[in-house]
Amino acid sequence: MKVLVIGGGAREHALVWKLSQSPKVTKIFAAPGNGGIAQLAQCVPVPETDLDGLLTFALREKIDLTVVGPEVPLVAGVVDRFKANGLQIFGPDQKGARLEGSKKYAKEFMLKYQIPTAQYAAYDNLNEAYAGLEQFAFPLVIKADGLAAGKGVVICHRKEEAAAAIKSMIEDGKFGAAGKEIIIEEFLEGVEASLLCLVTADKIIPLESAGDYKRLLDHDQGPNTGGMGCVSPNKTLTPSLMAVIEREILKPSLKGIQAEMMDYKGILFIGLMITAQGPKVLEFNVRFGDPETEVLLPRLETDLVDLFLKTIQGTITREDLVWSQKTCLGVVLATAGYPESSGSGQAITGLDEVDAEIMLFHAGTKREDQLVTNGGRVLAVVALGDPLDQARTKVYSNIKKIHFDGMQYRTDIGR
Repeated sequence: MKVLVIGGGAREHALVWKLSQSPKVTKIFAAPGNGGIAQLAQCVPVPETDLDGLLTFALREKIDLTVVGPEVPLVAGVVDRFKANGLQIFGPDQKGARLEGSKKYAKEFMLKYQIPTAQYAAYDNLNEAYAGLEQFAFPLVIKADGLAAGKGVVICHRKEEAAAAIKSMIEDGKFGAAGKEIIIEEFLEGVEASLLCLVTADKIIPLESAGDYKRLLDHDQGPNTGGMGCVSPNKTLTPSLMAVIEREILKPSLKGIQAEMMDYKGILFIGLMITAQGPKVLEFNVRFGDPETEVLLPRLETDLVDLFLKTIQGTITREDLVWSQKTCLGVVLATAGYPESSGSGQAITGLDEVDAEIMLFHAGTKREDQLVTNGGRVLAVVALGDPLDQARTKVYSNIKKIHFDGMQYRTDIGR
């Protein structure tokens, strides 16, 4: 079968890598892909935001299965468009994608279906938002309502800091239309965890757990990013805690998806904070996480095509998912200035010196005369190991072989 993967980051590289291992797959296309994906798939110059171009390509090539990586085309309704034209596609419809496309809608959904989350208030007026700060203790969290590429979240410790964040979003347009409405939210303390689930008509099935490192710098310092590293499994999510999550979060989430009549055949990514009061939802995403995907798929022993098709058809069961018991660890290499800016054009060297067991998932790369940087996050360096320290040693010893100007990364992933 012919498969199209929409997107061009490390998440999509990991998806292409895993799909390429399926005996059912005869050819993979990626739109637009990147310098690493090009080694496994035919990259086509159609942006992930060009829904007309993607649909035209899929119809012309008679694509049997499309997998959507990023959130932007999902929120724009790519699944609805493909299904209306008789094409199989993995992902939620536009109604379901609102769970990520609007943080206000997601919070309303959580309240309606009694899913534990932080207290919040939504504002689209500058002065009302300033006044709303009085209802919260510090620290607090300010979020752009819409999609902001993982950067629309600011943790504020002082009133002046919060006021500046509000102004930057509502008045100054830092995140464009995405920040014209904001959420002020209670700050939750605890341990973060990422849980990705397969969702179909009558089931929500959790994948293995993962732990993402969001902050730029060691010891969880610096600004929030799209993710600087990840480990799977996440030891915080014990069997007893998972039973609580199933009862208090997964079942109500599925109930809400059904009640709101979402055509949801894809991934629900639940960002969790494990607090002293129990697990609470930080956010919903409606697609595979990045960098979570890069450490989950190497542990998956099931044919990924089978999982996608069974999810679309509604026949997926928990027994369909088989996992390696090894730990997987990944570290992200980023350009200087990330997350505020991204670099391009710096030559990337040393990849041919990396050990054969290391998985290199390309994020911001492109091929010119040689491989060069083309974005903020450039590479995810990933390894399996048993125990965790073995995977960690493999990754960091191989990172030393890789170079591009301004390369930055955290040195404490998995500690």
